[in-house]
Amino acid sequence: MPPSSPTPAFAPTPDPLTPARDITHRHFQAGDQIIVLKGVAGDELWGDAMRVIAPSRHTPTDEDGWRLRNPTGGAQTYLTGHPRYLVHLSRRCPDCLIHLRAMQDLLLPKFAGHDDAVIDCGWYTTTSLGQLVHVNDARANR
Repeated sequence: MPPSSPTPAFAPTPDPLTPARDITHRHFQAGDQIIVLKGVAGDELWGDAMRVIAPSRHTPTDEDGWRLRNPTGGAQTYLTGHPRYLVHLSRRCPDCLIHLRAMQDLLLPKFAGHDDAVIDCGWYTTTSLGQLVHVNDARANR
């Protein structure tokens, strides 16, 4: 999904939905295409599109996660993410659609009128071990 250069001017923006999302590890499987939502681009949500590769322990939360492959490579081609961070792209499942709609309802009105700006809401960091961590999970582990 878009960004050429995300605008951090509005970050960090609270994300009360993802940390409270109740989604099981079994909801995803190897081969699924997913997106990790990161912010807003114009009038839609944007994030990093990846493929689910294999089960992997998400050590920041000490729960089952998924090894993900970012097809654009970059600094982190492979990451491990918690299932609550992931939204299906490869299929239209009700749980992911509900989460996507809730995120749209929360964020799009907040950033309405910023037209073509790509806004990174500052929710995720990556550890030195390749673990994708939501800011709320990072705070819980301090």
